[in-house]
Amino acid sequence: MVYDLIVLGGGPAGYNAAERAAQGGMKTLVIEARALGGVCLNEGCIPTKTLLYSAKIYDYSKHGEAYGVRFGAASFDHSFVIDRKNKVVKTLVGGIGGALKALGIDVVKAAGKITGRGPEGFTVEAGGAEYTGRQLLICTGSSASVPPIPGLRESVASGFGMTNREILDLREIPKRLVVIGGGVIGLEMASYFNSVGSEVTVIEMLDHIGGPTDREISGVLQKNYAKRGVRFLLGAKVTSVGTDRVNYELDGKQESAVCDKVLISIGRRAVTAGVGLESIGVLTDRGAIVTNDRCQTNVAGVWAAGDVNGKSMLAHTAYREGEVAVANMLGKKDTVNYLSIPSVIYTNPEVAAVGETEESAKAKGLDVICKTTTLKMSGRYVAENEGGDGIVKLVVGREHKNILGIHMIGTYASEMIYGCAFMVDRELRVSDVKKMVFPHPTVCEVIREAMFGIG
Repeated sequence: MVYDLIVLGGGPAGYNAAERAAQGGMKTLVIEARALGGVCLNEGCIPTKTLLYSAKIYDYSKHGEAYGVRFGAASFDHSFVIDRKNKVVKTLVGGIGGALKALGIDVVKAAGKITGRGPEGFTVEAGGAEYTGRQLLICTGSSASVPPIPGLRESVASGFGMTNREILDLREIPKRLVVIGGGVIGLEMASYFNSVGSEVTVIEMLDHIGGPTDREISGVLQKNYAKRGVRFLLGAKVTSVGTDRVNYELDGKQESAVCDKVLISIGRRAVTAGVGLESIGVLTDRGAIVTNDRCQTNVAGVWAAGDVNGKSMLAHTAYREGEVAVANMLGKKDTVNYLSIPSVIYTNPEVAAVGETEESAKAKGLDVICKTTTLKMSGRYVAENEGGDGIVKLVVGREHKNILGIHMIGTYASEMIYGCAFMVDRELRVSDVKKMVFPHPTVCEVIREAMFGIG
């Protein structure tokens, strides 16, 4: 059988694109070596959020007195949380499999490798069989980066060091946890283990946490977690990893952080090795597949979506990229607007952002107005957050008052940011949002209130 489309990888980009292709009338095959759902569903987004929600409930139990609720001595069953996480993942993976089957999509559970191009299309070998597809969508995702720091790989082999994959199956709470890397994954895991009793140390090479997060926002987040006991070592370079410690250099001095476990969250890299890209001449740059805003590669009929193209390693970006690729396969012109993709850090409080930060705008030479407003202007926020210090920050073009970026930290930030993404994507102006009616009392109405501070 010759397929209209072969999808390499069954993660968010792959399975969602396969569904859209089948709905568009394309006979589709998905090849996935591991479980459907990819990293996001099996060892990333969903498992992490399952753990973080349990930790949030535990946090509420410890601080209920501030709201007039008194609990007994609450305890935390980490092993039960891991079991529940596995149940959630199994349910959702099964749901994806059912959805693909219902649409008539074939699934092969094996590692796929592109072997060339024949008269009928691209050939892919998987599980000892060869498949042919007229179009090829590469969605092989990413893996945790483990740089050549002395002792780091050995620590993973021994179980002392962990990536996001291993830590989500850890059955015991380490007394002392060192997190190498203060990005999204590192901060979310630091949040969880801090809540459930670990002494957490975050070692970050930059002078701030949160990577590209607006500095004012990341500063509030750091302050919140420092109060809870998380130790941040910023501007520190890890020099080696031993059997019971992480060695690092800070301010020209060699120091050590003794611990029971180490989480390696330094970043992720596209999975392109062994995929067979060289057999058809697909271009890569620093290991990631080069694509345009239609998700096309340099080879006609070959597309790439998700982490493998290295543009925006987020599951929701992957969904959109897969949809854009399929739309173009079906003759419908579509593009990805990477400037309006939101991002979230699911700590407590949550951080959410879209568009330009104050720092990125200045780096690009944009003339902007930045306005920060406290979430305490929301009656609901004050009612639900005793002592909360959440803020929303606007980045607006000075001349036309067009909304270039919105950043926030606080309750429900992850659920509000989609509206902000719409504002950025549609290039709305401050005057447009002022005319909108936001529900009251809600936290989101502070976004509108902030617009009146621009003028």
